[in-house]
Amino acid sequence: MINTLDVEAVPAPRNNNLLLHCGANTVERREVYRTPSPDSTATWFPMPHRHLLEEVESQLWDSGLEIKSETHALSHEGDRYFGIIEVCKHGLDHDDYSWIIGIRNSHDKTYPAGLVAGTRVFVCDNLAFSGMVKIQRKHTRFAARDLRHLTNRAIGKLSNRLQRLDERIDRYKNARVTDVMAHDMIVRAVDAKALTNSQIPEVVEQWRKPSHDCFKRRNAWSLFNAFTEATKKLNPALQVQRGEALQGLFDAKYALC
Repeated sequence: MINTLDVEAVPAPRNNNLLLHCGANTVERREVYRTPSPDSTATWFPMPHRHLLEEVESQLWDSGLEIKSETHALSHEGDRYFGIIEVCKHGLDHDDYSWIIGIRNSHDKTYPAGLVAGTRVFVCDNLAFSGMVKIQRKHTRFAARDLRHLTNRAIGKLSNRLQRLDERIDRYKNARVTDVMAHDMIVRAVDAKALTNSQIPEVVEQWRKPSHDCFKRRNAWSLFNAFTEATKKLNPALQVQRGEALQGLFDAKYALC
């Protein structure tokens, strides 16, 4: 188990775009700990954000993943929590991106506790998520008792997905994309609800004139980051939802079978 008394033992990332949107605010870990949980009812037993965070971090360490940084956000007067934990395997670092684990929890019955795998690109701090794993379908009486088992199973699933992210990105980088192909993907992204009509101009601009030199290569990785650059200001819940839709499109076209 990690040292839960040392609430600032893990550093926050130098840059972080998690938040400050739709009422969400980045907070220190101690504020997550101080957030009270509502009283239980006969049919609903809310899980404290603190318990979920501590258990996830403990399981990450036990599974061999090193925690490099963390970021936390609260919204709706503390009822909704979203966190990002940057992780790596010992001796394995990426040159241009890192693995992240997204954590969500709610005290207002908005959604069940869950984890999602993803990446953060160093140069632009873009986030991309794939594959939400629910820790529990609903806040039940035995959620606290079963939390360790449920979290262990979820971390196991996410570890496999993190490994596949490397394969996915390699394929994106090796897939050539023309302007015609990029424009077609933008239209498909709108149809798949990975993008809104109002975001199209920014994606087109980022594709034609990337803000970062490393994305000037005409490949699927550059196009993918044109999308995530345009959607990085969304609140965490929407980033997860639209990110999964976007990666589904890219995988079908360029990456995983």
